[in-house]
Amino acid sequence: METSTFISATILLILVTDPLGNIPLFIGLLRQVDPARRRRIIIREVCLAFGILLFFLFFGRQVLAVMHLSETSLGIAGGVILFLISLKMIFPHPEGAFAHQVKGEPFLVPLAIPFIAGPSAIATVLLLVAREPHRQLEWIGALTVAMLVSAVVLGFAERIADFLGEQVTMAFERLMGLILTAIAIEMLLSGIQAFVLQIQRAGTV
Repeated sequence: METSTFISATILLILVTDPLGNIPLFIGLLRQVDPARRRRIIIREVCLAFGILLFFLFFGRQVLAVMHLSETSLGIAGGVILFLISLKMIFPHPEGAFAHQVKGEPFLVPLAIPFIAGPSAIATVLLLVAREPHRQLEWIGALTVAMLVSAVVLGFAERIADFLGEQVTMAFERLMGLILTAIAIEMLLSGIQAFVLQIQRAGTV
């Protein structure tokens, strides 16, 4: 994760936004909504999540500066967050109770935030722009592709769930969780390595 390519960044953003894992959550939350409006709501929520992540992509460095956060601390924190998210993907917990707390048509919360633009997605965007700010256009493209994938998958959520079945969907979810776990460990180790190097340099001064 020292350097990222457009493809690896796109895959990482798709993993952290987790469209397949969001299928049962979206179906549960939109079950009480008129079927004719469900896709419009999904498109709206994906666009809201896209706008939020774009904000952190454009102003991420300023956010880090204001909060006095270094790239090293962000890398370690991002690795920890991704690791926790990946564990949840591998060992899923029932979300039905949370879904029942939302009445009427959901707006922004919890669909756009935190299901799509959650802490892991925001941390990933911040990390990309902090490490390689000169490649901002590539990160915009990667984020755009990831959001399009989310829109397509969630737009056909019911059909995908019916076609794949619960067991296959869960298997895909756990496979993505395993991949994300490896990425999280790599980010965490890179952050720790950078921190150790900082300590060694400080000790030699």
